[in-house]
Amino acid sequence: MEMNKENNREETLEDAEILEDQEFEGIDKEQIASLEGLLEELQASNKKLQEEKAKFENEADAYKDKLLRLNAEYDNYRKRTAKEKEGIYTDACEDVLKHMLPVLDNLERAAVVNGSAEDIKKGIEMTIRQFKDSLEKLLVEEIPTEGFDPNLHNAVMHVEDPNFGEKAVVEVFQKGYKRGDKVLRHSMVKVAN
Repeated sequence: MEMNKENNREETLEDAEILEDQEFEGIDKEQIASLEGLLEELQASNKKLQEEKAKFENEADAYKDKLLRLNAEYDNYRKRTAKEKEGIYTDACEDVLKHMLPVLDNLERAAVVNGSAEDIKKGIEMTIRQFKDSLEKLLVEEIPTEGFDPNLHNAVMHVEDPNFGEKAVVEVFQKGYKRGDKVLRHSMVKVAN
């Protein structure tokens, strides 16, 4: 019985092969040529798509490289400008301090001097004059207090007094200073009317 089953299987396989051969033989040469043409078109299209893919990959690599270079340039620029800012600040401080240090020297000398009150007062006045000269060299000027200007003065007190005009500065508590148009410190004043 097992032999019968094996024989039937062999016959079934043979029948299947015969049917397959008949189907293949049933395909005519035009259909084969058409399929071969289609295959060639697909291969050409595939080759073209692969070339385009390679082109786009090259462009993407070029953009990536450009982006990395640009990022590195920006990072270098940021570091360089931070260093330049620090250098500018140091130079500005140096410029100011070289004018102020002689004033400090004179104040230290005055602190240890033995002499009369008149001599000490004279030394302090000379030091104040030296300090004002240093400010002048740095183009720093005292803010005038002829009339109240909220851009230049800080009114901390107000009085009603018929002896003074409107918005007149009656008293200066602390002098203000400016350099050009930039106010370094507002004048602290008492304003009338």
